[in-house]
Amino acid sequence: MRGLAVVLFLAFLPQWAAAEGFALQRDAMVETIRRDVEDTRRYLGKGELDLGVLAALGRVRRHEFVPRELRDRAYQNRPLPIGYGQTISQPYIVALMTDLLRVGPGDRVLELGTGSGYQAAVLAELGCRVFTVEIVPALHEAATGRLARLGYDQVRTRQGDGYHGWAEHGPFDAIVVTAAASHVPPPLVEQLKPGGRMVIPLGNPFLTQQLSVVEKDAAGAVRTRQFLPVVFVPLTGGHGAGR
Repeated sequence: MRGLAVVLFLAFLPQWAAAEGFALQRDAMVETIRRDVEDTRRYLGKGELDLGVLAALGRVRRHEFVPRELRDRAYQNRPLPIGYGQTISQPYIVALMTDLLRVGPGDRVLELGTGSGYQAAVLAELGCRVFTVEIVPALHEAATGRLARLGYDQVRTRQGDGYHGWAEHGPFDAIVVTAAASHVPPPLVEQLKPGGRMVIPLGNPFLTQQLSVVEKDAAGAVRTRQFLPVVFVPLTGGHGAGR
């Protein structure tokens, strides 16, 4: 029995070592995000993010959301390609967008641009009910399977043009758009609850955009504030890329 135990230990040792290595890399990633927030405080108006948001990023296994050949770069603070001209966003940007949403357990959040599913997983870690739309069929299929395999049962996915939102599950406490748009899509404003927030990169989809927060007050009036220059891939579909 002792020999069998040793064999089993040796068999699982590489997996354990890899998991420990990724955990250390996640911790380092979170520290890098903290420093980046401090460096950009003049844009943000604050020098730190919500601790719950940082803890959520520290729990999500980002290496599961990037192509296998890029796993050694998964915890670098940079965007990475995921195929079909799309990227997984820089962890700092994911953390910032999540913080700006101001969401918590039980909130209903609409995401436009599922990508690999990373942003949806972070929101799920915060206890949100997530409804996410992806226009690229292959990315939608892969993200749906990945999120289910990793146990994110509170995330619902759909393939389609996110410009129109997902009205049957609205209104939403928050909406996050992970692609650049030339304007705020009117269907999303309609599906945002009074008192809700939308985070969206606004501007020319092929140049630098402004990461913006759209707030809807109790009377339905909308206010938009800009926070940070960013570069996102363009929102595609019938109304994307400025159409």
